[in-house]
Amino acid sequence: MAATMTGEQPGPRQTRQGLVGMLLDRFGHLVRELGKFATVGGVAFLVDFGLFNYLTSSRNVEELTAKTISTVIAASFAFVGNRFWTWRHRQRSNPAREYALFFFFNAVGLGIAVACLAISRYGLGSIWPDVFQTRLADNIASYLVGAGLGTLFRFWSYRRFVFVEAGTPTLPQVKPDPDHGA
Repeated sequence: MAATMTGEQPGPRQTRQGLVGMLLDRFGHLVRELGKFATVGGVAFLVDFGLFNYLTSSRNVEELTAKTISTVIAASFAFVGNRFWTWRHRQRSNPAREYALFFFFNAVGLGIAVACLAISRYGLGSIWPDVFQTRLADNIASYLVGAGLGTLFRFWSYRRFVFVEAGTPTLPQVKPDPDHGA
């Protein structure tokens, strides 16, 4: 048996009694990961929001350029926070691979938010324009529904594909057949 970080030998796993205890035993690690993920995402949102507003108001940077800069910096912060805090217990693979996948899944999450906004504004808005073509409806569709669904997708995809667990199967390595010379 391996010793813990304190040098103690781990004992038999304690299980909690009752429904809540059983749920915590089963899903506690997931709740902790989700909490860390939400914390990192919240700070990244503040970095994005603050930097965008600083660049546009104090530095007179054009809005699209400012948004691009703030998004890349905030997403890079989120990558580092998730890699070294949320999923620090997971094995590390190629950092360039992780970073590329992280940005790819961020783009898909953004697409989910934009799709929710488009469905609300142009789909439902064509039927009920007084309700769905308003600033309130746009914010609800984009920031509540779209960002919520996008966040769930990103949590799942980062956990499944970017910061993989040790033992998660990867693509098999192709080894040359010794009977077939080149």
